[in-house]
Amino acid sequence: FAAQRHVLTYMEDAVSQLLENREDISQYGIARFFTEYFNSVRQGTHILFREFSFVQATPHNRASFLRTFWRCFRTVGKNGGKYSSICCYLLTAQEYHCLLQLLCPDFPMELTQKTARIVLMDDAMDCLMSFSDFLFAFQIQFYYSEFLESVAAIYQDLLAGKNPNTVIVPTSSSGQHRQRQPPNDCNPLEGVEASLFYQCLESLCDRSKYSCPPSALVKEMLSNAQRMTFYGFLVALAKDQGINRALGALPDKGDLFLDPAMDQELEKLVAQVSGLSMSGPASSSGDTANTPVRNSPRINSPWKPLHHRRKTDAESEGSNEETDSSEN
Repeated sequence: FAAQRHVLTYMEDAVSQLLENREDISQYGIARFFTEYFNSVRQGTHILFREFSFVQATPHNRASFLRTFWRCFRTVGKNGGKYSSICCYLLTAQEYHCLLQLLCPDFPMELTQKTARIVLMDDAMDCLMSFSDFLFAFQIQFYYSEFLESVAAIYQDLLAGKNPNTVIVPTSSSGQHRQRQPPNDCNPLEGVEASLFYQCLESLCDRSKYSCPPSALVKEMLSNAQRMTFYGFLVALAKDQGINRALGALPDKGDLFLDPAMDQELEKLVAQVSGLSMSGPASSSGDTANTPVRNSPRINSPWKPLHHRRKTDAESEGSNEETDSSEN
């Protein structure tokens, strides 16, 4: 159970942060630190502003990052934008990458580019993508990254007529540093036999120690086609709601822009801001416009989780630059 839930990974991370921040922790005690740390792990907020090596370290971390990205930026797809007349913003791969870096400053651009290729089927990185298309493609690319690296190798071997049973499953902690050579899927008549492709994928899932889509869902997907291209397979994975439900990080596509809990919190925040603006004394002389504007002092939260606090000072200026670049 401990290995399956990656308990050792979280214990090592907690102890590491405990040692790095022992002076601050001594003010409120070790027990409280561990309680708050593992509460954040349970809630999925422990990955905020952490390094990429930690964000992708466990399946729970990856699912938590996907859920956090959706909750933070779902309004990108919900609200109308200058690029679209159907009430959703369309952004480029670079702009989506800026959003990812707001949550994980060192998030690799390569994963964003691979996600864009699933949506766009080519290397047109400047083309616009809807939030929902990018999100579901990103889910597959990010959560199943090692699996997809092996699938790409199997597909290339099948195209070349080689025995794919000799494919080596990736053993590094992440596949983001390997350059995947995009198979030539331009001709719709090309591809590999779907039944043979599934046999190889089933064998891969049986021996892989990394996360893989449910074999039954993959079989059902490939049973509907005689031949399958590599990027056709990725698109099918991204659009399959059964795989989305099995992963459990994101809602169904029809409920993508619904988050009652977050909406309720936003309504409370808006009400508080509106109350503060209305509570100020009215000007009796009507010269309000001539009154100099005073900037309200920033009120810091009296309590912030320690593993988030230690990065605030170092990243405050960088986050502003990233925000500016995302707006451009």
